[in-house]
Amino acid sequence: MRSTSRIPLLAIAALCLTSAVGCVERRFVIDSDPPGAMVLDESNRLIGFTPVDKTFVYYGKYQFKLVKDGYETLTVTEQVVPPWYERFLIDFVSENLVPINIRDIRRFQYKLCPSQVVPPEGLLQEAENMRARGRTIGEPLPPSATPIPGQPIQPLLPNTDPGQVPQSPLSPPIQGLPVER
Repeated sequence: MRSTSRIPLLAIAALCLTSAVGCVERRFVIDSDPPGAMVLDESNRLIGFTPVDKTFVYYGKYQFKLVKDGYETLTVTEQVVPPWYERFLIDFVSENLVPINIRDIRRFQYKLCPSQVVPPEGLLQEAENMRARGRTIGEPLPPSATPIPGQPIQPLLPNTDPGQVPQSPLSPPIQGLPVER
């Protein structure tokens, strides 16, 4: 009878010990100037609007994108370095044996730049300059001149008569070669 009465006491003692063990809580707090920017993570999932917080598990690089109407979109990469108590082997003690909760809160503050308003006249002038530059490049290659992977590239030669030796526009003319018919 005595051994069966000890089992519930041991179970209660084990439960108390495991509940007394602490853990490490890791969080980002992201804020922006001006507030209210939409924050997206590296896979373009919405985290929230600044000021916003998010838990994280691993230390390393994190990328955030801040978007707000009237401001330039800001993409930042943050390197989150682990504190001393989260280094290899020490982290086992800090996460499993220390009887308190440890909070690792990383605060990031970003200043957003107002977007530049381009006047319509400037935009039209830039488009006209691009058109003029496109005209100087020339005609696009015909589909038959598109290189095929694994095939040697044939130089484009100007149209020639069947009795004339074709010349590359980049090489000097060849003198005295017989023409075969």
